[in-house]
Amino acid sequence: MAAFAALPAVESVVRAQSAPAASTEKPVIHLKAGLVAYSYRTELAAKTMSYEDVIHKAADWGLDGVDVTVYWFPDTSDKYLAGLRRTAQRAGVQLYNTGVRVSLSQPTKELQDAQVESIKKWVDVADRLGASHVRVFGGAIPKGATQDQAIAWAVEVLKRGAEYSGSKGITLGVEDDGGLTATAEPTIAIAKQTESPWAGINADCGNLPKNGYAQFEMLLPYATSIHFKSQMTDENGTHNPADWPRLLNMIAKSGYRGFVGLEYENTNAATEVPRLCAELRTLIAKVNAG
Repeated sequence: MAAFAALPAVESVVRAQSAPAASTEKPVIHLKAGLVAYSYRTELAAKTMSYEDVIHKAADWGLDGVDVTVYWFPDTSDKYLAGLRRTAQRAGVQLYNTGVRVSLSQPTKELQDAQVESIKKWVDVADRLGASHVRVFGGAIPKGATQDQAIAWAVEVLKRGAEYSGSKGITLGVEDDGGLTATAEPTIAIAKQTESPWAGINADCGNLPKNGYAQFEMLLPYATSIHFKSQMTDENGTHNPADWPRLLNMIAKSGYRGFVGLEYENTNAATEVPRLCAELRTLIAKVNAG
């Protein structure tokens, strides 16, 4: 009987010996440096700068892509979008993300339908630009609603939007950015409950009101695009210069691959954005090299 009792152990040894050896190669880290057009929001709104200008700056600084943030598009005609896509292609820059004014959490079917239609519109725009990601927002918690209700409404809109975006190979990323998605927990809840391979989180390290590093790390397993800011909050909610090497190490360990885009929100964009883009590109190259 003892011999028979030992058989399972022997079988497990045989399986272990015949199994392929675990790879000893280091995981490949593949991050790309991007620029969020919102960094030049004042200039774009005043029309002293165009989206083409942003693309050329990104190319001149050796960046990989641009998040176009569509708020100041002069129009969405085929002619304009094709021209912008051509500019990016000739500059060697990818238009990888589009930021749009969509607020997911809406309390009525009519309001939800309107947001779904807005998502469809901007997904079509992203498709024509060649962008594979669209970032949306949770919006405010509707008056009189609980957080759980607001999350459920946001999930309904994101799920329907992702069904459409997925048909075009485009991912929707809900950004942590005030209101319902001010912190990591409800933002994650929306992404998880949507249960779609075409929905995730546009993780912004600078929008979290407190415990920025810990909150950002929580978002990373669900990140489909990432924004870097020049400042982040500590455990007390005080803003301090962001520790980009620390953040990039967190991102690398999470397994995320893709764009990390600078979104500059302070003054002096003319001098600070080029400096920060150079720093971001250098740090990403170091992380990628291991």
